[in-house]
Order: sequence, then structure tokens, then C-alpha cells
Amino acid sequence: MSLLHLGRFLLTALAMMGSPGPATISLMTSGAAHGPRRSLGYLAGIVAGTWLVLIGVATGITVTLLAMPELRLLLIAASAGYILWLAYRLATAPPVSAQPARAPSLGGGLLLAIANPKAWVAIAATFASARLLVGTAQDAVVKVGVLAGMLVPIMTAWLFAGSTLAPLLRSPRAGRAIHVVLAGALVAAAALALLPGG
Repeated sequence: MSLLHLGRFLLTALAMMGSPGPATISLMTSGAAHGPRRSLGYLAGIVAGTWLVLIGVATGITVTLLAMPELRLLLIAASAGYILWLAYRLATAPPVSAQPARAPSLGGGLLLAIANPKAWVAIAATFASARLLVGTAQDAVVKVGVLAGMLVPIMTAWLFAGSTLAPLLRSPRAGRAIHVVLAGALVAAAALALLPGG
């Protein structure tokens, strides 16, 4: 394994998987609204769902699914619909002090991660960025291991970053503005992933 190829792979993974997207923004929002401890189930759901996406990319399921135009359109429509619903809920959320007691669930995190178009695009691009080992199967196993290990600290960092926004979100005016900006960023990140060549 070339250290140069590994370094390039790690940098690509950090840039692609750590950049803002539906999962990271929703984690930041949950951390801000409910705190890190009450959002751990949601974090676990997002991590588990993204691991499923990772396995889908590694085993070639993604290529097979995207080769079927009707199924590809259905997946894109379902993803876009879910992201828009999530963005609406975020934009219209009350201030943190008025938030309902229940934090997002593990199941909600799992669903978002699987429906997240950015995850599919980012992981596929990262997979294609470098060849770490000569054998195809061995190369895929190493990449899955590296990316699965990186995912936990990346997503956890976004969750804790959100908790630093909590004081701002307690103000009705600032909280509304931040909710609207985060909802817009959520839609923009999904749109960029869904655009041709995105």
C-alpha cells in the first residue's frame, strides 16, 4: 500500500464525508436543540445508515441501481422528498426552549442516512479517488474499514459543534434565522448532490 495513495484517500474522505450535507447539518441541529447526550441515538442511526451506504457502494450495488433509469428516478424523487420535508420541519421548528422533549430517533437517523444523496455521491467519489491495494476485494475491504472508522469522529464532531449553537437558538429571532439558514443549507447540499455531475 502506497503512503501517497493512502494520504490522498484520507484527505478526499475527510473533505467529502466531513463537508456539510443533510446528515451533518441535521446532526448539528439535533446537538443544538437537544444536546449531545439526548442525540446519541440519532447519531448511531446516521452512522449505521451511512455504513449501509458504504457497503452498498463497496459491493457495487450503487452502480447496479443507478444503471436502471426508472429506479434511479424513484430513488432521487424519494430522497428529494424526504430532504424537503426535513428542511421544512427544520425551518419551522420553534426556539430551543420550546422544542418538544423527544430528540430525533435512531430510526430517523437511519432513514436520513440511507435517503441522503450526498452520502452516496461522496462515498462513491471517495472510493474512486485512489487504489490502495492491487486486489479488488482487498482494496474494497480496506477502504470500507478506513471510511467506517473515520465516520464516527466526523459525525460526532458535527453533533458537538451543534451544541455550541444552543445559546443562540434560545433567542426566538436568532433561533428562527439559524433554523432557516440551516434548512436552506440542507436543501442546497442535497441539490448539489442530485444535480448531474454533482
